[in-house]
Amino acid sequence: MGNKSTTLGHIACFVSYAIFGVNIIVCKDLSSSHLISPIALFCLRSLGAGLLFWLLSLFMPYEKVEKKDFLPIFAASILGFFLTQITFLIAISDITPMDCAIVSALSPIYTMIIAAIAIKEPITLKKASGVALSFCGIIYLILHSTGTVSGAAETQPIGLFLMILNSLCFSLYLGIFKPIISKYSVITFMKWIFFFSLLLSLPFAGREIIHIDYTALPTSILSELAFLIICATFITYFLIPLGQKRIRPTLVSMYSYVQPIIAIFISVYIGMDTLSWQKVLATVTVFTGVILVSYSRSIKHSK
Repeated sequence: MGNKSTTLGHIACFVSYAIFGVNIIVCKDLSSSHLISPIALFCLRSLGAGLLFWLLSLFMPYEKVEKKDFLPIFAASILGFFLTQITFLIAISDITPMDCAIVSALSPIYTMIIAAIAIKEPITLKKASGVALSFCGIIYLILHSTGTVSGAAETQPIGLFLMILNSLCFSLYLGIFKPIISKYSVITFMKWIFFFSLLLSLPFAGREIIHIDYTALPTSILSELAFLIICATFITYFLIPLGQKRIRPTLVSMYSYVQPIIAIFISVYIGMDTLSWQKVLATVTVFTGVILVSYSRSIKHSK
């Protein structure tokens, strides 16, 4: 049963970060269109995904959240969704795709350190070696890929700062909140996450989302918006907590390396890049590192 649960955790994280990989392209297109502001995009994500989670909760057994847990859930909403998504949506037009990918690749390192401090998850030689191996593999892939998704021609300091903040915020979310996530069902936890996120964004974006003429938006933009809300928000934020319940924070974070791999293979598929044995080897190196971390000693084996 334990092995099945762990496997489900790995599948959930892989699928969610693969969707995030496609979402990088979608967000760049939405941001460059300048038809909807970043804060309004965030607000629409919170509203759309939140409604779906609350609707789904109506068909599930009622689960009461203890009053003392609302504060940590609110904090998780700020770190895991509000700050993470806002910084990404604003930064995406001020940072090159390569710099964005390199900064994001630091996330598992942050998460490993934060989890060690926050929940006493041990940093073993095997875990550190796995993280280092995957990091080297993904950096090689990024630096040796000729095809890039359209984005900023030059990285601005604000873009770099916001992407570093983005990685730190999500690493804090993964490293700190596993206990509270494990306490409640995914649907209960996420419906409150998106409720708080909506409350945070409405004062800044409420007027805009009401006055947007959705019928005048191009079909391509509406399709990308639907993908952003349903796939890259509702589905991914349903799957990530499933992974967080079943595998360790550092492992969850390491699946972020799937994003640039997906982007690179899309580039290969559409003819913007070429596939070489070096890239295949680098991809194998990344997942070898993930396997090493998976088999490293966990907190329960350290007691």
